[in-house]
Amino acid sequence: MNVKAFIVHLERATDRHEQVERLKQQCPIPVEVVEAVDSEALENESVRERRDCSHFKPSYPFQLRLAEIACFYSHRKCWQAIVDQNLDGGLILEDDVELDVTVFNSAFDLALRHFTLEDYVRFPQKCRERAASIRASTATHRLIVPEVTGLGMIGQLVGQNAAKSLLEHTQRFDRPVDAFLQMTWQTGVQPISVYPGGITERSAQLGGSCIGKRKSWRETLKREILRPLYRHKLASCARRSAQISF
Repeated sequence: MNVKAFIVHLERATDRHEQVERLKQQCPIPVEVVEAVDSEALENESVRERRDCSHFKPSYPFQLRLAEIACFYSHRKCWQAIVDQNLDGGLILEDDVELDVTVFNSAFDLALRHFTLEDYVRFPQKCRERAASIRASTATHRLIVPEVTGLGMIGQLVGQNAAKSLLEHTQRFDRPVDAFLQMTWQTGVQPISVYPGGITERSAQLGGSCIGKRKSWRETLKREILRPLYRHKLASCARRSAQISF
């Protein structure tokens, strides 16, 4: 199978250069470093368009930050590379992750053995998803179809056809990329997850997140109130979508 790894890396994040080199050595497949889209270089027109958070349902209750828009563009860049290079799939990794090589290689092997061009396989850091079904399992790992896709973009194996569908359906977006991927009825792509994934995030040891920023107490309170309401609406949409598919 023709697969390749893409490490998303912002060149000016010099404190992560060493980690990128480490990841290149750890990856079991060929690696290409993809220059991340810089939030400081976004054009005003793009920013205005992406800050309309009412385009899809359920509406996203928070305003997109510049870094979240740039992150979305960076993943679209990787999806486009998968298509342009005619790959069967691409393993997309953030530049602040650490691989537990033994665990990850086993998880990656399980994913590849059941992988199709339509698949989008997540390697989550923690097991937080409830399984709607189990596609495959070994003595140490499970490959599940979640009831609701979890958040996080630290590592995922994306098939060529899944990449094409995501590019088609995310020409316009109104929320962070991981939140958008939860809307399977909109993307046409059902992410699956492998547990344990063997990937952990270590942004705190590498200068902190390039996306997150310190929030005011008002913003924190607002998020604490609105987040569970949004999750409830999302779960309802997911259940309706599953019933229609069935």
